[in-house]
Amino acid sequence: MTAPTANAVVLQGVRLDRGGRTILRDLDLVVPAGSITVVLGPSGTGKSTLLAAVTGELVPAAGEVRVFDRPVPQGARELLEMRKGIGVLLQGNGLLTDLTAAENVALPLRAHTALPEPLLQRLVAMKLNAVGLRAAAGLYPRELSGGMARRVALARALALDPPLMLYDEPLTGLDPIASGVIMSLIRRLSRSLGLTSIVVSHHVHETLPIADQAVVIANGGVVFDGTPEQLRASDDPLLRQFLRGEPDGPIPFESVPARQRPEVA
Repeated sequence: MTAPTANAVVLQGVRLDRGGRTILRDLDLVVPAGSITVVLGPSGTGKSTLLAAVTGELVPAAGEVRVFDRPVPQGARELLEMRKGIGVLLQGNGLLTDLTAAENVALPLRAHTALPEPLLQRLVAMKLNAVGLRAAAGLYPRELSGGMARRVALARALALDPPLMLYDEPLTGLDPIASGVIMSLIRRLSRSLGLTSIVVSHHVHETLPIADQAVVIANGGVVFDGTPEQLRASDDPLLRQFLRGEPDGPIPFESVPARQRPEVA
């Protein structure tokens, strides 16, 4: 995937459905190439669903999603080719427990390249070194702390040098220090490698400091799109409720699981 365009990701008039229910509607979003965009919002509002549309896992019910000026394909072969240019850090890490850290990082390289073994091993060492874990190459996931495992997963996501990185709740389960390390890595790697990064999170205070663009999703759509400074300065009641963590306000507290909620006309 080439990435010389001005915008890395563009969503126009997108509607996303799951299980016969509309999760997000009328989505218009532009993610500039080389930027760090943080997508914020309460749990269960569709932030991860948005990422699924970018990777092609979820086909929009309406509208169009473009990645580096090309529509997200639906054919299996074309979709696989596009995904080689997208690195994804899952909130559960997704490390294989019977493989070492180095073997986990090597998986994408073995699956998608025919590199000679010495070169492959050198690249794995470079990726682990980039996240500060070269010395942990021989350790298994059970021997890693939560923060270390997240960094190994990050090294694996970077293995194929993707121009676009997606982070799905990267701070889940991490203590404040480990969270700070992960956010610092995301910023440093994005800047040094010229990546476009989309970070989905509900951790406002940890993610906003590294963001160029802040997007807030609530009540089925985008309710804010601007700079972190503009978000902090907003007097919108909905945004103030979310930023302050107030239980009462325009954003309802969902006490009923999504599958059991009645449809809203």
